[in-house]
Amino acid sequence: MTYDLIIIGGGPAGTAAAVYAARKRLKTLLIVSEWGGQSNVSEQVFNWIGTVSLSGAELAGNFKKHVEANTGESLEVKEGEKVTTVSGKAGDFSVQTESGEAFETKTILIASGSGRRKLVAKNADKFENKGLTYCASCDGPLFADQNVAVVGGGNAGFETAAQLLAYCKSVTLLNRSDTFRGDEITVEKVLKNPKMSAIKNVDILEVKGDKFVEGVIYKDSKTGEQKELKVAGIFVEVGQIPNTDFVKNLVPLDQFGRIKIDPITQKTSVPGIWAAGDATDVLYHQNNIAAGDAVRALENIYLAIHTK
Repeated sequence: MTYDLIIIGGGPAGTAAAVYAARKRLKTLLIVSEWGGQSNVSEQVFNWIGTVSLSGAELAGNFKKHVEANTGESLEVKEGEKVTTVSGKAGDFSVQTESGEAFETKTILIASGSGRRKLVAKNADKFENKGLTYCASCDGPLFADQNVAVVGGGNAGFETAAQLLAYCKSVTLLNRSDTFRGDEITVEKVLKNPKMSAIKNVDILEVKGDKFVEGVIYKDSKTGEQKELKVAGIFVEVGQIPNTDFVKNLVPLDQFGRIKIDPITQKTSVPGIWAAGDATDVLYHQNNIAAGDAVRALENIYLAIHTK
């Protein structure tokens, strides 16, 4: 059979689009490798509109419940599947998954999100999961009453620091530039904690240790001076890498690997393919924005299908 629409991704963009597609009775397949997107590992999410606070796991569970409440004649879900390639042209696309299955569709909405960018420094790969981690909510409690470092000066870095301050002896945030990218309220609140400190203009050179992390060597990018910070854990929050490899030979990407779209319609330059969320080249990437952008895309997809 041929679907009207295949949606790729189980985060806020993919699930919002799936609910709207079901309500518009588009014959839709939602392919989900993991529910929740990047927020799935967050201890607490404070900016999901309509809910004061909930965990990332709860948010992911709510996405799944909302989609499943709308499954039936119009909407199907393929869970635990990762898309490997997309081929074809408008009205006749084929979407292949790791399990070897192929699904045919008239249109596609890519809402595949992004993954965490790795720390580039000597021995960083050697100490991954041995004191160097990319998930504070997963591994933070292991470092209770110890000194730790957070790499990254955006909201994610400061939110990670806030989590760690609840049980770590001290938290030192290492920021690459002279200014923080996090919003001012969050930055101010976190830096007020007496256990918190921040170092700017940091160029991380090496992760030190024997069997586990014991410290980090960095250079002051202004003075050139090298220093060592003794820590038992390093939590990395240095940005995201878009999950777009499976369409890199089909749709135009920007220099960061994000899908180029028309922000008015969410269309790519390839007829029949739309994109929304962290996989796209929009200026801001947040849950609420991703969901709204996906709804915009869905409205445009519906018109494209029914006004031909």
